[in-house]
Amino acid sequence: MSIDNPNTEFTVVINDQEQYSIWPTYHAIPAGWKEVGVVGNKEHCLAHIKATWTDMRPKSLRDALAS
Repeated sequence: MSIDNPNTEFTVVINDQEQYSIWPTYHAIPAGWKEVGVVGNKEHCLAHIKATWTDMRPKSLRDALAS
């Protein structure tokens, strides 16, 4: 399987700065990232991220500006 294969299954992951990414399910999730529970093809996962991640600033920056 390859990340360019349209049949590759991905999972949506998030880090402690609330930044999103996709990761192929045939690889272990890297340290510092956790799954959010959305799995599917690349387009499905990216659509979820586009709808969910509306403020791309890292959490630490958002928190600092809110203070």
